[in-house]
Amino acid sequence: MAIPQWQPNTRRAFLQFGVPVLAGGLGLPGLSRATDGDRRDALKDRSVLMIFLHGGPSQYEFWDPKPDAPADIRTVTGHIPTKLAGVRFGSHFPRLAERADRFCVVRSYVPGDGNHDLKPLVSQHSLMGSLGAAYNSIAGPQNPVTALPSSMHLMPVAVGEKRVPPPDFGLAELQTATGPFARSATPFIPGGTGPAIANMTLSMPPDRWGDRNSLLKRLDETAAGMDALAGTEGPRERALRVLISNSGKAFQLNQEPARMIARYDTAGLVSEASIGTKLNNHNFYKEHVRSLGKLLLLARRLIENGAGMVTVNTAFVWDMHADVNNAPVKTGMDWLAPPLDHALRVLLDDMEERGLLDRTLVVVCGEMGRTPKVNDKGGRDHWGDLGPLLLAGCGVPRGAVHGQSSRDGSRPSSTPLTNQNLLGQIWHTLLDTQRLRLRADLGPAWTRMLGYAPIFS
Repeated sequence: MAIPQWQPNTRRAFLQFGVPVLAGGLGLPGLSRATDGDRRDALKDRSVLMIFLHGGPSQYEFWDPKPDAPADIRTVTGHIPTKLAGVRFGSHFPRLAERADRFCVVRSYVPGDGNHDLKPLVSQHSLMGSLGAAYNSIAGPQNPVTALPSSMHLMPVAVGEKRVPPPDFGLAELQTATGPFARSATPFIPGGTGPAIANMTLSMPPDRWGDRNSLLKRLDETAAGMDALAGTEGPRERALRVLISNSGKAFQLNQEPARMIARYDTAGLVSEASIGTKLNNHNFYKEHVRSLGKLLLLARRLIENGAGMVTVNTAFVWDMHADVNNAPVKTGMDWLAPPLDHALRVLLDDMEERGLLDRTLVVVCGEMGRTPKVNDKGGRDHWGDLGPLLLAGCGVPRGAVHGQSSRDGSRPSSTPLTNQNLLGQIWHTLLDTQRLRLRADLGPAWTRMLGYAPIFS
């Protein structure tokens, strides 16, 4: 059977439903380089995992409860001490409070406006191209060693859920949000649609499947004899091993031990019956409870297998207006915070145990924060002048509270940190920015983004 040819300037990586991936750039006949090697020289051996809390979480009920503020301002859920002296979190995060010495919370982060969208993933600061597309413009669409997509955007559909956040809140734009970057640079969205999915699909007539299975059988037979070559493999042998390894397994959670799957699992932490059906968004709340732990486990697997940028997009649940669609703050936090507190704690512990935090920046934020005053229905409305942000991993001080907010929690009282600073931290983590500044072929988008100051240098 002839090996399918790599299609120039596309992502035909043949990665759907666990089909083996053909990696470029490793010397196997019929495969060409996946990316520009000169640009890849600027990549650091690091990754970024962004956990995007879609809907806009409240700074008061998360990491800045304002216990001394008036009753209509301070957190409505109560507050608890953390492992850091004098630092308190909202009461729904006891597990993270016990791990507060391992990460940094930012109390002076300004999202910029109160609009539902995907900032900071897609914003004016990235010239309306997604961060995944920007990263792929440097890294190429695939890791040339493991053949995984370089950048991925995970939604609940990636772990079997059927509902996704409303498309008018930015998700549909992610499929085409390339801005100044090539359309082929869009991040891979498992289970989604769009050009990245189309370009990662193997097209093979039904009568060729027999030949494919025959090839896989021969590769499996070859694998048994290759272990003896460990440490002496050349480019062709490494490329063949990519074929044999079936990189699509990185997407399969059943490859994890049962105890690890159970460790992450958030299904059942909140009773779906308690959520009921009264609110129009009730299915999103239930989806969040079922999917969040699996999404974070999948993200860890992808980072571990060579992905450079992975975004977890939660179900659209953090919009707590208290109306026909959305729960009041207290009720919403009762439903949503336990899965996040559990899964994020497990993720950080697991990545620490595996040594992944040393080379991975973990970012947790939403597109905005919430109003200082609780409305007359027990909800908080849109607010762009301050929002919650948690950072962990490489380059981030442990056990830190960075910046301060005003007494009413509405704005920074210290130097504001903006989305430019957050993007600066991401690029500082992933890229040798000094090397990139010397290049003349990156265009104005990268010239602009490389000028953003990181939060921590």
